[in-house]
Amino acid sequence: MRFGVLCLVLGYVLSQFYRAFLAVLTPVLEADLGATAADLSVASGLWFFVFAVMQIPVGSALDRIGPRITAAVLFAIGGAGGAFVFGIAQSPVHIGVAMVLIGVGCSPILMASYYIFAKVYPPAVFATLAAVVVGVGSMGNLASSAPMAWAVENIGWRETMFGLSAITFAISVTLLIFVQDPPKANTQGPKGSVLDVLKIKALWLIIPMMFVNYAPAAGLRGLWIGPYGADQFGADTALIGTMTLVMALSMIVGNFAYGPLDRLFGTRKWVVFIGNSVGAAGCLVLALLPTTSEIWTAVALLGLVGLSGASFPVIMAHARPFFPAHLMGRGVTVLNLFGIGGAGVMQFVTGRLMVHLQSDAALAPHAYSILFGFYGLFICCGLAIYAFSQDRTD
Repeated sequence: MRFGVLCLVLGYVLSQFYRAFLAVLTPVLEADLGATAADLSVASGLWFFVFAVMQIPVGSALDRIGPRITAAVLFAIGGAGGAFVFGIAQSPVHIGVAMVLIGVGCSPILMASYYIFAKVYPPAVFATLAAVVVGVGSMGNLASSAPMAWAVENIGWRETMFGLSAITFAISVTLLIFVQDPPKANTQGPKGSVLDVLKIKALWLIIPMMFVNYAPAAGLRGLWIGPYGADQFGADTALIGTMTLVMALSMIVGNFAYGPLDRLFGTRKWVVFIGNSVGAAGCLVLALLPTTSEIWTAVALLGLVGLSGASFPVIMAHARPFFPAHLMGRGVTVLNLFGIGGAGVMQFVTGRLMVHLQSDAALAPHAYSILFGFYGLFICCGLAIYAFSQDRTD
């Protein structure tokens, strides 16, 4: 079981990589394919949207088929196939198609490991285990920054994508061989559906926080940090790689830091609330940052947003006790749907927002300030609802 989970963690490293690597590719894709930041925003949004929609069939498959086949098949066809399509892309449309396939492939990986944790391990350690997986998986976020920039400059972006396709397929084979399905629940018991999960009233005040918590960190790290560095500070690919590296490291630290805090303080709700309040403050300070400020001041604030936005595992742990055993697979995937869906929706929204702002001569100089302010207010809306949720620990 442990080695199978390790294979899932390796798959999640690539999942984190694929959701963030477009920021580094912004300059070369614009030069080679004519892909603008708005085009890449749509492509990134498609990844998140498809990933989110896939949580519904993935949840059902985890409960009925098990994590081994679900993860291995989708990762091989979608993940490896999508990376190959990306490598042969000739237009921004092809990039969008590739990101759709990759989103399908990555959709079961994290939830397969969470499903195993929920079924096999003690409930009290769920948050810590969930955070460790995300923290280690965030090495993919790290790899998609400076190392990806190096590969693009020294190997070529197409060759890099072909190599990633091969690595993805190899990991999918290890999933098929080594992942073990937990014992299935009594088939004579209740079945349930996604609608039964959504009927759990306690989740109604947790879901909005899940919807907003990851979107700013994912959007800024996965896309906007590249254009922001280039437009605001004249950063080249190498410097953008360094900026994304700093934010990626901050997100990794945040994942490990959040993990044990629920047991340390005896609360999950307030760990999430305070952490995301810090993230909202970081976005709002970025919005007020003068255009003449130093680049590393901005990078430090972006790192703070990444650090504080890593509360996903604790929100998942907060919601997990409300799921009955027969709905565990559907429960964790429904929560993931809203977490990834929020990031996807915001990619589309911010893409349209930035096109509008940058096409207006009066607003263009303030475009990034408005973007950061928008993200900050988005978090505040989630916090206002989440404040009334029921705290729950194991």
